[in-house]
Amino acid sequence: MTLNKLAVITGGGTGIGKAIGKLLADAGWDVLAVGLARDEELPSGVRFAQADITDVAALTAATAGTTAVHALVTCAAVLRDRAEWEPEMFSTVLDVNVTAALAVAEVLRPRLAMEQGSIVNFASMWSYFGTPNAPAYAASKGGIVALTRSQAIAYAADGIRANAVAPGWISTPMSTRAQQDDARKAAIDARIPLGRWGEADDVARAVRFLLSEDASYITGTVLNVDGGYSIA
Repeated sequence: MTLNKLAVITGGGTGIGKAIGKLLADAGWDVLAVGLARDEELPSGVRFAQADITDVAALTAATAGTTAVHALVTCAAVLRDRAEWEPEMFSTVLDVNVTAALAVAEVLRPRLAMEQGSIVNFASMWSYFGTPNAPAYAASKGGIVALTRSQAIAYAADGIRANAVAPGWISTPMSTRAQQDDARKAAIDARIPLGRWGEADDVARAVRFLLSEDASYITGTVLNVDGGYSIA
């Protein structure tokens, strides 16, 4: 019996992670979403394992198995705004947004190697810009770019590709404050060349491409999914 491809998505219970899970499940993948938060309803074909992704033991238990993992998507992230200027909170954000991405890849590396799987990490438009409001989030997303490139080199010997997406302004709960600030939203709208905010599915489709055979010669790349915001 041929088994479906397996994707593990951290942060896959909500937002963009959930949209990625639905897209892959609709294409016949088995999807394991891992994290602390989940919506009440998850797409058919997506199962959820609750775990603190900064706890390596809990992460290892939640993803336990012996079958090949064909895709790892590290979508989980936190944003704590100006509280991130406090060193303790800065460290907490980096633990979730960067260190946990490294940890889950290392835990699953042997199973990714079994079928020459693929990793997609989550960078951000803030990988490129400074911000007075969320220094840890920006630093973590800059770190994801460097981590992705390092993984691409180190994991290539196992046939594993590692890439990242860098979303811009996407209509998700994380961007609610910006959406509700009329002046800020107007300034953002004016800068986006394509004239609209992205949807979770816009990012999900980019992730699907990077996981696909169409991207089989792409590794170490950051794909901007921002409507042109970062070049405007």
